[in-house]
Amino acid sequence: MVPFFERDLRGHNMVRRTDKAALLPVALDRDSEKPMHRQLYDQLRDMILTGRLTAGERLPSTRTLAQDLGVSRNTVASAFDQLLAEGYLEGRVGAGSYVTTELPESSWPAANDPGAGANPRTRGLSKRGERLASLRHLRKGNRHPAFTAGMPDLKEFPFDIWARLMSRAWRNPPMDILANTEPAGYRPLREAIAGYVRTSRAVRCHADQVIIVSGAQQAIGLAAHVLLDDGDPVLVEEPGYPGVRGVLLAAGAELIPVPVDDEGFDVEAGERMAADARLACVAPSHEYPLGVTMSLSRRLKLLDWASRCDSWVIEDDYDSEFRYSGRPLAALQGLDRDGRVVYVGSFSKVMFPSLRLGYLIVPEDLIDPFRQARAALDDHPSTTGQPALAQFIEEGYFAAHLRRMKKLYGARQEALLAAGQKYLAGDLDLKATETGMHLPAFFKPALSARMSDVEASSRARARGITVSAMSEYSSTGPGRQGLLLGFAAVPEHQIEASVRKLAEALAGD
Repeated sequence: MVPFFERDLRGHNMVRRTDKAALLPVALDRDSEKPMHRQLYDQLRDMILTGRLTAGERLPSTRTLAQDLGVSRNTVASAFDQLLAEGYLEGRVGAGSYVTTELPESSWPAANDPGAGANPRTRGLSKRGERLASLRHLRKGNRHPAFTAGMPDLKEFPFDIWARLMSRAWRNPPMDILANTEPAGYRPLREAIAGYVRTSRAVRCHADQVIIVSGAQQAIGLAAHVLLDDGDPVLVEEPGYPGVRGVLLAAGAELIPVPVDDEGFDVEAGERMAADARLACVAPSHEYPLGVTMSLSRRLKLLDWASRCDSWVIEDDYDSEFRYSGRPLAALQGLDRDGRVVYVGSFSKVMFPSLRLGYLIVPEDLIDPFRQARAALDDHPSTTGQPALAQFIEEGYFAAHLRRMKKLYGARQEALLAAGQKYLAGDLDLKATETGMHLPAFFKPALSARMSDVEASSRARARGITVSAMSEYSSTGPGRQGLLLGFAAVPEHQIEASVRKLAEALAGD
């Protein structure tokens, strides 16, 4: 076998030059009366005509394909010559053979055979599938940072440091990283997270309680699969984040929307609505989208309810790192003395969304059940970013990044409030938030009389401004009309001009 790696003069691994074309699913029958070059021709032609090999796709070289199939190079060359002669392939000097881009459409059966596409029959979904398919997924406004809610400023992330840490971890990775199949995740990262949340969020935990996942939604989904049976009632915030509802529905939960007021999640209302609820899923530090912080009395009532009713609480602590005023808030989990809270955190908002790393912190007696469930559902998380993230936290880069972004985002919120007072005071009610990355902006009567928040969102998008309609987060009706204004990703010098564009959109001209 030809080695994939070669050694340089210093003994380091170098990647050998190799054919990068796709492996082809060709099977040749050596006992067939049909010559092997004809078998190869027929199979490649069929792959081209059925679209399995697409126009412009590069084929392996004759030498590589001959090695793959265990035949002589002349056998492959004969098949290629025939395909070239008939116009199915085209040769490019010095670059190899490609599927032709000029084959007439009439030659493609897939384009003319009505049975070649998707079956038009109505497919029978499960009731759960129908509920999931009916959920409204909010559009991401990555192209327009003003004012995408929940989007961090990716340009301010220290990617030079991150690249160095990734390179350090993977240049000569130890076997414990390459072969890590621990369902709970990379041990050094779990230790780093436990130390971080103990100090910054007053969470009571150790590393064994930490389970690494691909984000908050997977964390909530895992907790739901462990703690719920099909049809169990679950109390959720109303309005609330659609992604949370989706993973709970996927686990078979019956969702009970509980109103959120100025003190946060209304525990007494939830108990009246579903006395037998098995679980409550809340974001007490910063309810989404209203931005309300749950009062201490409500937190204690929620913990008392969970203890009395033998129920559970999922605490979604998605962006509490960014607190701009008031006393630092301890996590709900830190107040829990009966082991009823499953704490959920994520690095998507504080670092960058595509990192896809989050974590759960589970009660001591649930460590083994959660690990076993994680192994059954998803085996183990990807290790690719975990070593670098552990070092990012342990070496102080994470704390430094949070301090810098907290100061930056605080200034951007102030700039948004000032511009809002200047251009939007007649239409929107904007108030400062103590925590988070967005402001809820509620409609004043004059604007409500002109348009809905969905129409306002559409009008803003037409001017290059992304604002989410508050009503899209409600599952029980239109609810209070308003917009979500994310300020974290908008440079301070661009905020006033962006607010002016939003004001023009709301003018209704």
